[in-house]
Amino acid sequence: MKKKVEILLFITWFQAFLATFGSLFFSEVLNFIPCEKCWYQRILMYPQVLLYGLALFHKDLRYAQAGLYLSGIGIVIAAYHYGLQKIPALHAESSSCGVVPCDGEYINLLGFITIPFLSLIAFTVIFVMHMWMRKELKKL
Repeated sequence: MKKKVEILLFITWFQAFLATFGSLFFSEVLNFIPCEKCWYQRILMYPQVLLYGLALFHKDLRYAQAGLYLSGIGIVIAAYHYGLQKIPALHAESSSCGVVPCDGEYINLLGFITIPFLSLIAFTVIFVMHMWMRKELKKL
C-alpha cells in the first residue's frame, strides 16, 4: 500500500473515531437524548471505526469496503435529518419522529451547525476519502 493511501486511510479512520466519540460525548456527557434519525446515523457510523481500523492494521482497503456503503447511506440520512431541522416545510413530518423530535436542535452554532450537520460532514469526509483511496490504489 502506498504511503499516501495509508495516510488517507488513517485520516478516514480518525474521522470515524472522532464522529463516534463526539456522538457519545453528546449523549453520555452532555446528556443529549438522541432522536430516531440520530440512532440510524450512529448505527451507520460506529462500525466504521472498526472497519477502517482493521483496514489500517492490515494495510488493505478491502477490509473497509462496507464503509463506503455505510457512509453513502449515512450521507442521505444525515442530509434528510438536517433538512428536517432547517426546512420549515419538513417540520410537520418530524413531529412524529419519536420521544425526541428530530427537528430539535441541541446545538446551533453560527445558525447552521447542528448535530446532523456534523454527521453529514463526517459521512461526506469518509465517503470522499474512501473514493480517493480507491482512485489512488487503481493507479498502482
